Amino acid sequence: RSSVRFPGESDAYRAARDELLRDEIALRRQTESVAAKRRALPLGGRVPEDYEFAAVVTTPEGAATHPVRLSELFHRGMDTLVVYSFMFGPQMKRPCPSCTSILDALDGEAPHIMQRVNLAVVAKSSPARIGEFARQRGWRHLPLYSSERNSYNHDYHAEGADGSQLPVLNVFVRTDDGVHHAYATELLFAPSDPGEDGRHVDPIWPLWNMFDYTPDGRGATWNPRLDYEPW
Repeated sequence: RSSVRFPGESDAYRAARDELLRDEIALRRQTESVAAKRRALPLGGRVPEDYEFAAVVTTPEGAATHPVRLSELFHRGMDTLVVYSFMFGPQMKRPCPSCTSILDALDGEAPHIMQRVNLAVVAKSSPARIGEFARQRGWRHLPLYSSERNSYNHDYHAEGADGSQLPVLNVFVRTDDGVHHAYATELLFAPSDPGEDGRHVDPIWPLWNMFDYTPDGRGATWNPRLDYEPW
């Protein structure tokens, strides 16, 4: 039972809030338990090839690019690499709004994240398209890469058989015998209850977590957009 009280709250509110608090404590324990099991996974398969990406470097004058191997994405002695697959394929006129919402927030967090692990955001489009969109969004910190000329997206389930793009987050670990896969957000592919969101990348997506605190919740029909009318 919480000792916290707020102005004007009723006994009915406090009783319901204390019951909810017990559920929140249980959820916290479950979250910690799941994270521990994730960390304890055996090492996954060795990466089949040292994929060559095109690094995208945005400048006010345009986008520069240079080739970089997967093994070169490990920096400063850190042996963990997190790769988010950004849904922006060559057949898409515009990038995925939901992915864009995630990356808008992740751009600000990237300098913090990269103190602990390596980070890469990979899209199937050309470096020029990725760079132009990054400039439009004002992204400054995201390490962006094009997988236009390799099979990474297909191999790591970020691309369907029809070329459609999927928002999968993969984690890789560097060991003495090469780079191994460690984890993927497979919850995306798991069955879900009717009306239930996939939630496979919710931990890195603050938008929905914010809405979950509110009485209206996530809403049944609202989704992020690339542009909004001014207030």
